Amino acid sequence: MRSASRRVRGEGKRLALVPTMGALHEGHLSLVRAARAASDVVAASIFVNPTQFGPNEDLAKYPRSFGRDCEMLEREGVEFVFAPSVEEMYPAGAVTWVTVEELSGKLDGRSRPGHFRGVTTVVAKLFHIVEPDKAFFGQKDAAQVAIIRRMVRDLDLPVEIVVCPIVREADGLAMSSRNAYLSLEDRKRALVLHRSLERVRHLVDEGERDALRLIAAGHEEFVREIAVRLDYFEVVDSDTLDRVADVSRGALVAVAAYVGATRLIDNILLGPAKSDNH
Repeated sequence: MRSASRRVRGEGKRLALVPTMGALHEGHLSLVRAARAASDVVAASIFVNPTQFGPNEDLAKYPRSFGRDCEMLEREGVEFVFAPSVEEMYPAGAVTWVTVEELSGKLDGRSRPGHFRGVTTVVAKLFHIVEPDKAFFGQKDAAQVAIIRRMVRDLDLPVEIVVCPIVREADGLAMSSRNAYLSLEDRKRALVLHRSLERVRHLVDEGERDALRLIAAGHEEFVREIAVRLDYFEVVDSDTLDRVADVSRGALVAVAAYVGATRLIDNILLGPAKSDNH
């Protein structure tokens, strides 16, 4: 991968990276297409990163479809697939971590201790190995995006982070590799995540700016869907992940919930309110 990357950059070409854990779907392919449009050569990584899974999480059963993934990437014109082994990425006795303090304990980091330490360590390693000009991530993982942006800024990493919109199923469910776990009944119940966000968006469109009222409205949707267990529903600053009291300047509305045994996340970005004199 390193020699391929050096060859590309030696030819003066722009290299993009799309980091994935495989089990690809249309959301991943939207990142690939954005990368394709913005660069000369596209590399995708496929690596189910063990350090971002907690002891009771779904590492063993996480969906893996390597052959199919490679076919999909080839159809999209991806030049390189980097699919290292765990032993390659984590040499025996490795004790070095990349941790973004403070941000890593918010949103998903609060529910999944150690998760973001695993994410930032592996992404830093991928950037170091591939040396891309740009790296493409999905807005669905909003907390991850904020943390990776901060890591890149703080460590002066020479890569531009590009964030692409959430890709949804026709009924609004955010595409996720974990959707494969859902039964037909759970698949219907999972729509409560999108429904709660749309309710907030509707209230904001009608003029509501108070974050606590918006959060309460989001919670109401989950009260009606008793089989789904809410993990968090928060209104935060999209860069710092700190809670905001008022959404007039824009905000990230983020939700996580357990549908059966499957944890799903979703979010929307609210833009700054337009003032009357504009």
